Amino acid sequence: MKTINKEVSNGQRMMNKLRYFVEDQIFGVCANMGDMLKIPASSIRLYFIYATFMTFGSPIIIYLILAFWMQVRQHWRRHHNPTVWEL
Repeated sequence: MKTINKEVSNGQRMMNKLRYFVEDQIFGVCANMGDMLKIPASSIRLYFIYATFMTFGSPIIIYLILAFWMQVRQHWRRHHNPTVWEL
C-alpha cells in the first residue's frame, strides 16, 4: 500500500511540475493578456480552448503569433535598454 501512495504522490508531483512549467514558461500569452485586461488568466485559457474546438484550431495560430510578438518585443526592449551588466 505504501508503494502505491508513493507512486501517486510522485505522479501528482510530476503533474504539478508540468502544470507550473506550462503556466509559467510556455509563452505567458494568457497571463500577460489577463494582466492587461484585468481578468484571470484561467478565463482567457478557457476562451482559447473553447474557441479552438469551435473553429477547428485557428486560435492556435493567433496564440503563436502573440507569443512570437511578445518575445520580439521583450528582445527589442532589452536591446534598447541594456542593464549595467550588459554595458
